[in-house]
Amino acid sequence: MREGAGRKAFWRPELGSVTVSILTALYLLTLTNWSFWSKGWLYLEGRPTTFASIAIGIACLYIALCVAVSVKYVMKPFFILLILSAAAGAWFMDRFGVIIDIEMIRNVAETNSAEAGHLLTPGFVLHMLAYGVLPSLLLVWVKVRHRTFFAKVRGNLAVIVPALVLALVAGLSHGRIYVAAVRAHHDWFEVLNPFVPLVTAAYFAAGQSGDLNAVAAPLGEDARVADVPLTERKPRLMIVVAGETARADNFSLGGYGRDTNPELAKKDIRYFPDTTSCGTATAVSLPCMFSVYTRADYTHRKGLETENLLDVLTHAGVKAEWWDNNTGSKSIAKRVKERSLIEGGNPRDCSGGECRDQVMLDNLDAWIGSVKTDTVLVLHQIGSHGPAYFQRYPEEFRRFTPDCRSTEFSNCTKEEILNAYDNTILYTDHILAGVIDRLQKQEDRLDVSMLYMSDHGESLGELGLYLHGAPYMIAPSVQTHVPFVLWLGKDEKAAYSTACLDEETKKPQSHDNLFHSVLGMMRVETTVRDPALDLVSNCRLGATS
Repeated sequence: MREGAGRKAFWRPELGSVTVSILTALYLLTLTNWSFWSKGWLYLEGRPTTFASIAIGIACLYIALCVAVSVKYVMKPFFILLILSAAAGAWFMDRFGVIIDIEMIRNVAETNSAEAGHLLTPGFVLHMLAYGVLPSLLLVWVKVRHRTFFAKVRGNLAVIVPALVLALVAGLSHGRIYVAAVRAHHDWFEVLNPFVPLVTAAYFAAGQSGDLNAVAAPLGEDARVADVPLTERKPRLMIVVAGETARADNFSLGGYGRDTNPELAKKDIRYFPDTTSCGTATAVSLPCMFSVYTRADYTHRKGLETENLLDVLTHAGVKAEWWDNNTGSKSIAKRVKERSLIEGGNPRDCSGGECRDQVMLDNLDAWIGSVKTDTVLVLHQIGSHGPAYFQRYPEEFRRFTPDCRSTEFSNCTKEEILNAYDNTILYTDHILAGVIDRLQKQEDRLDVSMLYMSDHGESLGELGLYLHGAPYMIAPSVQTHVPFVLWLGKDEKAAYSTACLDEETKKPQSHDNLFHSVLGMMRVETTVRDPALDLVSNCRLGATS
C-alpha cells in the first residue's frame, strides 16, 4: 500500500480565478473603504442615483484590475498584499481621518520604534487580524482553479472588457457632477483604498535612491558676523526651540480660553499670533523651516540638495549645535554637532525609547556656562506629539482632567483628549520658561535670546480628523496655525525698537521667516539673507536693512 493512502484528504473549497478576483475586489470596496464612501456620499450631497452610479463604476474598475492579475502564482500574493495594505490603511483613514499621501509615507518612514509603537495598539492588532489576516488565510485556504492559457485570456477578457465599458458609462452618466466634486474636494479620491496609498508608496520608494545620494550644495559661503570683534563684546547665544505638534489655537498667549501659558505670560516675551507652518508633518516642516526656501519654493529634494541655516551660521564662524528629543534632525544637523537627548536621559523622564522635554533642561545650565563664542543651539522637542499625549507631561502638570490616558482615542471622550493635549501645551510653556530662566542667569557674560516656533499643529477631532499630516491644500487651519514666541535678553532688547517689534507681532508670519530672522539676530550678513523675511533686523536701532 502507498504511504499515506489511508489518510483522509484535507478538504479545500475550489473556486475559479475570476470568481476569487471578483470576491476580492468586492471585499476591498465594501469593508476597507468606509472613508471613501462616506466622503463620496457627503460630497455628492446624498444623491442616490449619482452615488450608485459612481459605486458601480469603481466596482467595475476594481473587478477589472483584480481579474487582470489573476495569474497562477501571482494572484494570491498580490491579493494578500492588497488585503493587508487595505486593512492597515482603513484603520488610520477611518479612525484618524488621515490621508496617506507621499509626505505621510515619508513621515512614517522617518519615525522611530517608540513613536510607531504608540500607533500599534491592541485595537489595531485586532483590526488587522479581523480585516487583514483572516481574509488572507481564507484566500490561502481556497484552491483556485485556473484554465489553460488561451482559455484564461478569453475568460478574463470576457469580464474585463464589459467591466471597463460599464465603468466608462457610469462615469460619463454624471460626469460633470463627479468632476466638480473632485475639484472641490481633493481629498476624496486620495482615500481610495488600497490602490492610491500603494501607488503613492511606490512613488516614494522610487525616489529614495535619489534622496540617499543627494549632496548638499554650498550656501552662504560669503556669510560673516557684521559686528565688533568678540574681544570687545559679549558672545551672542541664541536658543531656537523647534516645537512639536503645538497648535496656536490652544495657546492662551493668543487668546485661548484656558490658561495654558501661565509661565510665559509672566515673561517679557513677544507672541506672534498669526503664524503659519510650511507643512503639516515634521518630515516636511522641520527641514523647510531651516531651509532658505519659502514654502512656495520648497521641495524635499531641494532641502536635501542645499545647505541650510546651520551651515550658513557655520560659514560665518557661529557655532551651531542640535539637541534632539524627537526622531532626529531630518539631515538638518548632518554637518554640525548633533546630540540625542534620549540616550542616557534621566529614567525619571525617560521610558520606552522616549523622554519628556525635561531632558532638554537637565544639562542646559552647564552647557550655557561653557559657551565662549557666538552660538546657536537648536532644541528639538517631543512637545505635544500624539497620540500618547499623556506621556508628554509629568503628574504635576495634569491640570486639565480627566485626561485621556490611552493611545486608543476610541477609549476616550473628546474632552479627555483635549485635556491631555492642553496639558502638553502647559508643559511646553514650563519648558520654554525654563530655557529663558537659564539664559537669564548668564546675561552678565552672554548676549542671549530665545525663539520658539512649532513645526505644525494638530487636529483634535474637528471635522472628524485627529493627529496631523493632512495634505497642505486641504489641511484645516489647526494643523497649519502654529505658535511663535520670541524672547530677548536685556542686551538684545536694548538693541531693538520696542514699538517696531510690537508692530511685527501684528503682521502675518510663517516658517519662511525663521532662516532669515535667526541670521539677522546673530548679525550674520550674507547675500542669501532676505531682509524682507527678516522680521527683527529692521527693528534694530540704527539698522539700514
